[in-house]
Amino acid sequence: MVSGKQEAVSGEMSQTRLGSKREAASSEKPHIKLEVWRSAMVLVKMIYEVTGTFPRHEQFGLVSQMRRAAVSIPSNIAEGAARTSRKEMGQFLSISKGSLSELDTQIRIAEMLGYLKDSAELQTQLERTSKLLSGLHRKVQNDD
Repeated sequence: MVSGKQEAVSGEMSQTRLGSKREAASSEKPHIKLEVWRSAMVLVKMIYEVTGTFPRHEQFGLVSQMRRAAVSIPSNIAEGAARTSRKEMGQFLSISKGSLSELDTQIRIAEMLGYLKDSAELQTQLERTSKLLSGLHRKVQNDD
């Protein structure tokens, strides 16, 4: 049986881990407000889930590469958003675009090797993130 105090602490911990919409909106972190960052975070989660089903012998090969490329996308968006100049932000968005292309290639390799049977949902999220990222990159470059 869980006491009221334990329940309250447990609730606070899960809310802290997961955050809330209100927290995200009031956060001082500029990347939290970017739809492209949120889209890239969904892509990261999807990649972690799908690579969890890959053969064990790929743990330090394709699995590791795909996860690193996926994590790099929102990480570089966040770093760019925290920069003070548009030129710097553009550079980090460019790195994110490169990581997205790298991930696209790795997804195709995983399909070719038979590790991914149906990547339609993954490809849809990748395409959505790509469009958002390209749009933001264009805007940042044109605002100079």
